[in-house]
Amino acid sequence: MRATREIALVDLLDRLLAGGVVLTGDITLSLAGVDLVRVSLQALITSVRESEGMTGLAPRVESGDG
Repeated sequence: MRATREIALVDLLDRLLAGGVVLTGDITLSLAGVDLVRVSLQALITSVRESEGMTGLAPRVESGDG
């Protein structure tokens, strides 16, 4: 018997963004068997706080003075 556990969407997003998600993909557009356009995608999706920690950058401080 498989145990099921419900998880809230916000908790799932929090976990994914805390660890980061890597998306990769390739798209090739062809016409009559001839490749015309190739698009390669590589993206890292993570929270800003986590990415600042990865790069060693100090958190950005914004003032309301304009």
